[in-house]
Amino acid sequence: MAIPFGLACSRNIAPAWLQQPMRLLMNLLRSIPDLVIGTIFLVAVGLGPFAGVMALAIATTGVLAKLFSEAVESIDKGPVEGVRATGANRLQEIVWGVIPQVAPLWTSYALYRFESNSRSATVLGLIGAGGIGQVLFESLNAFNYGELSAIVVVIVVAVSLIDLLSQAMRSRLL
Repeated sequence: MAIPFGLACSRNIAPAWLQQPMRLLMNLLRSIPDLVIGTIFLVAVGLGPFAGVMALAIATTGVLAKLFSEAVESIDKGPVEGVRATGANRLQEIVWGVIPQVAPLWTSYALYRFESNSRSATVLGLIGAGGIGQVLFESLNAFNYGELSAIVVVIVVAVSLIDLLSQAMRSRLL
């Protein structure tokens, strides 16, 4: 969702009548903390991982749309004008003139948010939004410190592996 919203928030792509309300919407999505969104979804859909996934999806959409739009606003206009000179329509200008310029940066931002979301998912689990955070919280409440230690080790290893994978992917893209 962040890609179309990011394009709609870009001053050099979207008309002002679309860009201004979309920026306002993305500011709203970014300003509400994950825990608050998670709590709202817990009330709406009940306990479980669906509430956490929805909370992270909404918060991430707001953040990535902002980053994506700023990347689009800083592109070189030359390739877009070159595509336009061939008789391309507006969508083709975006696909062939804008996306190739921003794709590596967008990928880097998306990978970073994936890393961040893997940590946030643990915190959301503490409020009942499912996942390993909920298991962590239950172990903590049961004073089962052996299991708690194992869960913390799994979380640290998982975040470290995600970070290594992200670094490898970024090095291939940039």
